[in-house]
Amino acid sequence: MPNEPNDQNNSASADDFDAAASAAGATAADTEPGITPDDFARRLTDELNSVDRDMSHPNLEPRDAATLIVIDRAAGAPKILLGRRHTRHKFMPGKFVFPGGRVEAADRTVAAVNEFDPRVSERLMARMRRPSPAKARAFAIAAIRETFEETGLMLGVAGVAWNGAGAGEEPWAQFAAQNVSPDLSAMHFIARAITPPRRPRRFDTRFFALDAEAIAGKVEGVVGPDAELVELVWLPLTEVEQLDIPPITKAMLGELEHRIACGFDHALPVPFYRWIGRRFTRSLLE
Repeated sequence: MPNEPNDQNNSASADDFDAAASAAGATAADTEPGITPDDFARRLTDELNSVDRDMSHPNLEPRDAATLIVIDRAAGAPKILLGRRHTRHKFMPGKFVFPGGRVEAADRTVAAVNEFDPRVSERLMARMRRPSPAKARAFAIAAIRETFEETGLMLGVAGVAWNGAGAGEEPWAQFAAQNVSPDLSAMHFIARAITPPRRPRRFDTRFFALDAEAIAGKVEGVVGPDAELVELVWLPLTEVEQLDIPPITKAMLGELEHRIACGFDHALPVPFYRWIGRRFTRSLLE
């Protein structure tokens, strides 16, 4: 695991999230009447810590990964896109998950029509080993790439000729062929989470959110009985927990709902989940 600063000395409190939310026009109490920011944070971490985990495996260094939550807010309650993993997968078989996967070296050089809000880039680089803007943006590019590879959805801006790096390589050649370019300015950084030690696979994952209006194209036949995802579903945020979802996915849904209630603004700090002292902790990246 990368060396990280001590939480008590270097992280923001839940009250800081509340203060930032107030500046954005809402408070944490808007998520659930009567709940304080500290109560909200405690509830999410308590649920994660109540899960029984097999932690008997050799310890591994976590791999950088990115996940994308696509939100349809066109009408009524926000709906979330989830995919059900094939039952033959060794990792989370049959679970409903957000699209995502590992960051690749080539993700650093892919062109985008617009870059991050500076606050997003700053929070992505916070407590990052060997931070750089190129490394930060690679997480968002990976999230867009993995979403396309798993769902066939092209996320970005349509009608923009692709003249930058990556256009001649898959899967970006398909984006370029349809004049779709990634748009990092539309990406919201929702949370970061590191898998506990001694698990069979470990990831240091950045979770992003993007509005469904960013769907600029689609390739059919990507999802099916022999694919990584066997089906896709759009469900209201309030109903997603009815599905068989991993604990960390459930926590991210709570964070997303909270963030939307607080104004869904880039000014909000970003929660960071990691394993310290034999339990999950939640601090804030600012």
